Amino acid sequence: MTEQKLILVTNDDGIHAKGIHALVSVAKKMGRVVVVAPDKPQSGMGHAITIHHPLRIKKLTLFDGMEAYSCSGTPVDCVKLGIYEVLQGVPDLILSGINHGENSSTNVLYSGTMSAAIEGAMENIPSIGFSLCDYNADADFSAAVHFAERLIQYVLKIDFPSRLCLNVNIPNIPKVKIKGIKICSQAHAYWADRFEKRLDQFGEAYYWLMGDFIDQDQGVGTDLHALKNGFVSVVPTHFDLTAHAHLTTLKNLENA
Repeated sequence: MTEQKLILVTNDDGIHAKGIHALVSVAKKMGRVVVVAPDKPQSGMGHAITIHHPLRIKKLTLFDGMEAYSCSGTPVDCVKLGIYEVLQGVPDLILSGINHGENSSTNVLYSGTMSAAIEGAMENIPSIGFSLCDYNADADFSAAVHFAERLIQYVLKIDFPSRLCLNVNIPNIPKVKIKGIKICSQAHAYWADRFEKRLDQFGEAYYWLMGDFIDQDQGVGTDLHALKNGFVSVVPTHFDLTAHAHLTTLKNLENA
């Protein structure tokens, strides 16, 4: 008899978000699911961890009898607590999402969804972050669920590469119009930031961060190109930020 897989599920939109419930509906077909997710939205937290406040977890009954906990911390806190306190052991797979909104290109650096998956990679646990390119709280996750199931099944069957996670983005189009899955590189894009200055009722200034996302790459083979052309993008992602190509280029700095 095949041993049941243990799957840890988290997200950054909060444990009550529609996306994580969609992901759990898929994951429970693959094994025993334990959910540890933020008790409130934590979008844009990146790889933040909580060090100045105590962390609290609370057991909930939101997922039809499955073990589930809300956490007062960040998505990365959820992964750490999930491994070391809730499970007190290593899961076979970590799933993060399904995020309400895409995490393509350099958005991965800000993403709480992907930081949870990257934390899994740092622990050498196969991990996948899923995002749907729709920010609507009541988004249609049917296409995302279909492709999540395909990808999870595949990852559980293979000898997954060490210290790696997958960044999966699903375009916001009907499932029948999605052309397939593309393995991609991360596009070179950036946010052209600006701040809108406003005054509160006391006349004090405050600021809202705004901006436009600029795809300066436009290259075939990138995640943004795949999404624009109706494909699910899958970017193999790791946490080594070393610019390896320049280790030799900058060698003379040692003698500067």
